[in-house]
Amino acid sequence: MSASTQSLRMPEWLNALRNILRFLVRSPTSAFGLFVISVLILAAVFAPIIATHDPYVQNLANTLKAPGNGHLFGTDELGRDIFSRLIFGARITLTIIFLVSIIVGPIGLLIGAASGYLGGKFDTVMMRITDIFLSFPSLILSLAFVAALGPSLNNAIIAIALTSWPPIARLARAEAMTFRKADYIAAARLQGASPMRIIVKSIMPMCLPSVLIRLTLNMATVILTAAGLGFLGLGAQPPMPEWGAMIATGRRYMLDNWWLVTFPGLAILCVSLAFNLLGDGLRDALDPKQMNRR
Repeated sequence: MSASTQSLRMPEWLNALRNILRFLVRSPTSAFGLFVISVLILAAVFAPIIATHDPYVQNLANTLKAPGNGHLFGTDELGRDIFSRLIFGARITLTIIFLVSIIVGPIGLLIGAASGYLGGKFDTVMMRITDIFLSFPSLILSLAFVAALGPSLNNAIIAIALTSWPPIARLARAEAMTFRKADYIAAARLQGASPMRIIVKSIMPMCLPSVLIRLTLNMATVILTAAGLGFLGLGAQPPMPEWGAMIATGRRYMLDNWWLVTFPGLAILCVSLAFNLLGDGLRDALDPKQMNRR
C-alpha cells in the first residue's frame, strides 16, 4: 500500500464511529432515540432563535391561555409562553446530563477498574460503600444530599452525581475482573508497569464501551431524578424553566388547564425514552456478535 493511500485511510476510531452510527440509524427504535436527542441538543443550542417569546417575561393579562392564538403550547399562570420555557428548559436538562456524565463516568470507571484489578481490602471496602449507595433509591438519596447542601440547580447536579456512580463502578469492576488475567496484562506487569498505569492504560479502555452503554441508559434515571427534585422545589429554582418545576407549578391548575403539565411531562417522557432506546441501540452496536454480522 502506497504512502498516499495510507494517508487517505480513515482513522480507526472514526471508522468505528461511522459503523456505530450506521447501525443506530438502521434500527427504528435507536434511530428515534438518536433523533429526539439530536432535537434536544439543537433546541438547547438555538433556544434564543427557536423560542417565540421570552421565557421569563410575565404578562398577567395573558394568563392560562389555551394552545393557539400566538402561543403554540399556551401560557402558564403568569402569562409566560410554555413552548419557549420548554425550549429553554432543554438547556437545563442538557446541562444536567452533561455535567452528571463527566462526573459519574470517570469516577465510576476508575473506582470499578481499580477494585476489579487490585482486589483485596480495597475491593472489599469500595464495594461495601457501593452497596450502601445502591441500597437506597436514587431519588431518596438525592433528596437527602440536596437537603444537606441546600436547594439549587448546582447542588441538585452534585446530589445526582453522588447517587449515580455506583452502578457504573459495579459494571466496571465486573469487566475488570475478566481482563486482569489476560496475557497482555501479564505482559505489562512483567515489563514493570505500575498497577495504576495498568489500570489507566489497559483496564479502563477495555471497560469503556460497557460503561458508555450503562451511562446512556442511566441518563433516563438522571432526567427523572432531576425532574423529581425540581418538582419538590429542591432543584432549579424559579423562575428557571426546568421541566419538573413547571409541572409542580402547573399541577394546581391541571384540572382546567391540561396543557400546563402535559407538555412538560411529554418532554420528560420523550427524552427519557430516547436515552433508553439509544442505550439499547449502543449495546447492540457494540456487541461483538452484531459486529461480525455487519
